[in-house]
Amino acid sequence: MKKGFLYIILIYLAGFSSLKANAQIINNDTIRTDIRTDIRVEAFITPEGDTIPQSWLPTVEVRAIQSSRWKNYWRNWTRLRNAVYVTYPYAKTASKLITEVNNQLAGISDEGQRKKIIKSREKEMKRDFGDKVTSLSVYQGKVLMKLINRETGNNCYEIIKEYKGGFNAGFWQTVAYVFGSSLKQQYEPQGEDKDIEKIVLELQKLYGYKG
Repeated sequence: MKKGFLYIILIYLAGFSSLKANAQIINNDTIRTDIRTDIRVEAFITPEGDTIPQSWLPTVEVRAIQSSRWKNYWRNWTRLRNAVYVTYPYAKTASKLITEVNNQLAGISDEGQRKKIIKSREKEMKRDFGDKVTSLSVYQGKVLMKLINRETGNNCYEIIKEYKGGFNAGFWQTVAYVFGSSLKQQYEPQGEDKDIEKIVLELQKLYGYKG
């Protein structure tokens, strides 16, 4: 009885050892298979010499219905941006012209001579830019007056009054008022004109305008 029981135990152990050996073979085969498998991926080499695996994710397109509020915002932004792009060169030219006229008038006290110089430069301005400026829309004209104020430090009323007299300045101020604007409007880059200022800085960066 004892001998039979001993045989049973030996048979069981032998079977267990066989299973364990098979398991080792299977595991060893698995390990060897993993070692032989090459998985190639793209890599990025850092300036320090480290190699980092990288992969490209598929493009995902996200769509959404734009609200009326954002539609209006981008419509107004595009309109303003176009107006600044069209009128800013004129404002730069006006600033340059005013500087030149002031230099010409410096030291000249004779009123007749001063008027002659101003009239001559006015004709030059009309010849070069008259058709272009008069073709601007009312909205673009408002933006131009803002930009002239930015570039010269004076509003359009003060400029006209300086060179053409108070009567002319008053007349054109009335015309501007009829069109819903004012020659006396100031430029506020940190206030209501902050969007114009952003676009001007963009223009200066793109085309090399000096501030």
